[in-house]
Amino acid sequence: MRYFFHIAYSGANYSGWQKHPDGRSVQQVLELSLSQIFKKEVWIVGCGRTDTRVNASQFFFHLDTAETWDYDLLFRLNKLLPNDIAVFEIISVNDKAHARFDAVERCYNYFIHTKKDPFLSSISSYYPLKDLDIDEMNKASKLLLNYTDYTAFCKTPAKNTHSICNITQAAIFVNNAGDRLRFHISANRFLGKMVRIIVGKLIDIGTGSLSIAEFEAALINPQLIQKVKPAYPQGLYLSKVAYPFLNLPERTDFIDLLMSGDWKP
Repeated sequence: MRYFFHIAYSGANYSGWQKHPDGRSVQQVLELSLSQIFKKEVWIVGCGRTDTRVNASQFFFHLDTAETWDYDLLFRLNKLLPNDIAVFEIISVNDKAHARFDAVERCYNYFIHTKKDPFLSSISSYYPLKDLDIDEMNKASKLLLNYTDYTAFCKTPAKNTHSICNITQAAIFVNNAGDRLRFHISANRFLGKMVRIIVGKLIDIGTGSLSIAEFEAALINPQLIQKVKPAYPQGLYLSKVAYPFLNLPERTDFIDLLMSGDWKP
């Protein structure tokens, strides 16, 4: 039997989603907690990977088990997990449903604040920049919808079987004070550090150190050698994962809280 777990986590204290020997990961913590509950070793498969300090306001993983449980697993799991990981629901799915390969849409939000604020420093990325050209940043973001090969926007493209991504939404939003920005992007898939690399380029466009023509050149010619500098990780949120058989709203209001006040595209 296969189950999907709908979760969210703050990535500040983790070296990403995926389990690896170089640090504590979200996957590791979940597997240890589930193994403790089931009293046997448990392995899970996530809907994707997030980097160190990157957050997820919506994330899914699947778990296979040969036996059901007669207790409140949701309650027990949340009681064991640290406060920065929450499980919202456990859903029985077809045995062939796959948390990673069956996802048809993933959405990310990236938050920036340009005015120093100690209460935003761990949940949004601080860039002390003045007079960002939001119109130019938005023009560049709209170009993303016209191309599909994102080799030039991947930190390690050789690790992928291909670099084709179908982006369906990309836009910059700004609050009325002009000191907080949100970049929203949706696609069927993303490459390693792709969103953070795009945001880094958009910031360069906003400051005038990169032109829209230079930005588009890397989309026209994906093999173009260029400087790749990902934006900071803490402002990034995986905020939506959708499947043909499962399309759930987020169970946390955190993104809405970050966007409190008046915002405009």
